Amino acid sequence: MIFKVFFQESKNQIPVREKTKTIYVEGETVREIRKKLKDYPYNIEHVSPIDGAFLEYEKLNEDFKVLEI
Repeated sequence: MIFKVFFQESKNQIPVREKTKTIYVEGETVREIRKKLKDYPYNIEHVSPIDGAFLEYEKLNEDFKVLEI
């Protein structure tokens, strides 16, 4: 399953909508995704599974790339 992760680039950064970034990560559960990203300096705001029509829509974005961890 593909998950969309919303994050700030620094663990010390306060979440601000305009500075929120996204990445896509493949995994089985939200817990697994958070575990995979624990060594990255990200302040993770939200992890959301995406599939079906929403996944197809995201794939249309030229920035869509699944992070290999």
